[in-house]
Amino acid sequence: LPSNCLTMLTEVSKNMCFGGWQKVFSHESSELSCSMRFAVYLPPQSESGPRPALFYLSGLTCTEQNFITKAGAQQYAAKHGLIVVAPDTSPRGIGVPGEDDSYDLGTGAGFYVDATREPWAKNYRMHSYITKELMKLVQENFPVKPGAIGITGHSMGGHGALICALRNPGLYRSVSAFSPICNPSACPWGQKAFTAYFGESASADWEAHDATKLAAGYAGPELELLIDQGEADEFLEKGQLLPERLVNACSGNARLKTRLRMQKDYDHSYFFIASFIGDHIEHHAKALLA
Repeated sequence: LPSNCLTMLTEVSKNMCFGGWQKVFSHESSELSCSMRFAVYLPPQSESGPRPALFYLSGLTCTEQNFITKAGAQQYAAKHGLIVVAPDTSPRGIGVPGEDDSYDLGTGAGFYVDATREPWAKNYRMHSYITKELMKLVQENFPVKPGAIGITGHSMGGHGALICALRNPGLYRSVSAFSPICNPSACPWGQKAFTAYFGESASADWEAHDATKLAAGYAGPELELLIDQGEADEFLEKGQLLPERLVNACSGNARLKTRLRMQKDYDHSYFFIASFIGDHIEHHAKALLA
């Protein structure tokens, strides 16, 4: 991106929240070839100097709005002084055939991968968008402390957070997830998306975007994965999430420590996220403020 990218951001909204500012911006994305929105919470401490940043990736059907209006994260971000970035989940309105036919493919379902198969390959590049374009845009426009960036997410976004951290060793100093899709190659959601975005059968592209597959070969800096999973989650029962497979994969890698917390009676909703977002922000703050 050019150095004048400050002028490329359009402020869509701003609201005072816990002494800081919850803002939403739009910009023209070169990776996705469309206009995109993302939310940024700037804690009160950011007015005094650079602060760590936490990226939050949302799940299927979500936009940048779900997390900032439902999770209650701002009070904890203000307490610890973390900037929180919440992007959208896919390109929008680009006219790919079938992009709006179902909730779990296309619009709102980018799966945080770089598609290689037509007609998705040109626009559905959410992995590069998150890890490269948006990362640079945020660092150049907001007071982000260098090297102090974490990532978290929910469901499809939990999958996204895990693969962003595992595929890009050292880019994120901390990682966590809420009810993530841990083994997409082996569940219906992942198999549908990966077949569309990468082609039939379990290819190298499938394995390169599957946290359970990536964990075994991860050789980057040590990471502690905090994962919260509701025991009453309907998608856990349907075999969409498979957290035990990720835990097993990590158990054989000394560089990865997994803390899987099974939460009795909690489901897949934002009530669940709101109940434990404070713990997750504390987890990231501990690593990013060290």
